[in-house]
Amino acid sequence: MADSDSVRAELQRAGRLLLERDLTWGNAGNLSARTGPDTFLITASGSRLGELADDHFVECRVSDGVPLTSGRKPSKEVPMHRAVYMQRPDAAVILHAEPLHSTLIACTELEIPNNLFISAMYYLERVERVPYRHPGPALGEAVQEHARAANVLLLENHGVLVYDTSVSEALMALETLEIACRMMLLARGAGLTLRGLPPETVADFLENAGYKPRREWPSA
Repeated sequence: MADSDSVRAELQRAGRLLLERDLTWGNAGNLSARTGPDTFLITASGSRLGELADDHFVECRVSDGVPLTSGRKPSKEVPMHRAVYMQRPDAAVILHAEPLHSTLIACTELEIPNNLFISAMYYLERVERVPYRHPGPALGEAVQEHARAANVLLLENHGVLVYDTSVSEALMALETLEIACRMMLLARGAGLTLRGLPPETVADFLENAGYKPRREWPSA
């Protein structure tokens, strides 16, 4: 695992990019990354993701969520992040944000297609909806039920949760999600019908195109 200083710097970079790319606003959302087998660094409560200073992070234990650093209070979403880390040993980074178009879709019953373009086929191979729960333990329990089934969770009437092996991969997944949702909404507004690729083409792409190695999904 990377040392805490390196992890902090990566999360600060991620926060700036989220703001620059209109994937967050104000103090909406929170970020975390593993620092060890049973530890993770998470943004402090009330932090603005585009303006993360060195003291805007708290290290916590995965096993019980107990803060290991004094000073700032960790985000209220610690249970949600713990749920992912406990269910997904492969997850190294978690991004929780409220991008406009993705959050709009999270407030509807629309399904997000994973067959519109190349990046969507890979990064949106599996997207799960998580029923609304208030932030805190209840949302953590809901996320725990879905964390093994996907790397992108649509939190109904709340926002999105993306986790992956690195900041770069998690950012790409979040950007891909937002582009797909924006395409859906623009097409509906213009009266256009999106033409997705057939399932057999998507399967062939994931298995044989060599875009990236196909994900090995955890067993249920």
